[in-house]
Amino acid sequence: MTDVRPVRSRLTDTLGVDIDPELLSLALTHRSYAYEHGQIPHNERLEFLGDSVLGQAVTVMLYTRYPDLDEGTLAKRRAGLVSTVALAEVARAIGLGEHLLVGRGEELTGGRDKDSILADTTEALIGATYLSAGQDAATGLVLRLVEPLLADPERFGAAIDPKTSLQELAVALGRPTPAYSVTATGPDHDRTFTATVVVGDLAALGTGSSKKQAEMTAALKAWHELSGRA
Repeated sequence: MTDVRPVRSRLTDTLGVDIDPELLSLALTHRSYAYEHGQIPHNERLEFLGDSVLGQAVTVMLYTRYPDLDEGTLAKRRAGLVSTVALAEVARAIGLGEHLLVGRGEELTGGRDKDSILADTTEALIGATYLSAGQDAATGLVLRLVEPLLADPERFGAAIDPKTSLQELAVALGRPTPAYSVTATGPDHDRTFTATVVVGDLAALGTGSSKKQAEMTAALKAWHELSGRA
């Protein structure tokens, strides 16, 4: 079996935190892997904890950093920063996908790059940081993760509302209006949606657990391509 410790060490170095090794492994364990390995524990409880820590840290940061923004604008920005699309973008920026433990089925269907899995694992890592090093360390991690979005207003706007940002960019570049199509697979209780967005000669795909999420994922990928940030 390959020794994963150096890989995990690279991840904690990237995150800038010391996470208990067992909690780190748990945070990186998707339920699909757990089910294939004798129903071992997986990361969903840590995800639940991390979601709360994330929300509080982002709320306080936005409130203090933007004293002139009204409640509605703050709420919209918070929703964007904690969204599945934004968290998945953060996860890709730190190379999180290579560290995941996913089941064979997810491996074969691109699970390491699925927005939902990447976003959930990011929250689980925040939860593991909270338990390992406390609230201040977890809050610091959240702020470091979201800072790249805040430092780039265009990218931040795209993470909040990818479809609107893509449409505005298409107009600015003289491109046709983005056109979306969506397909769905799987049983009713576990549907996977795949969206395709076409902007002239550019096409981008996105998947998600809902039509909206799939379209947002596709729109963000197309926005990156058109803006030269892919």
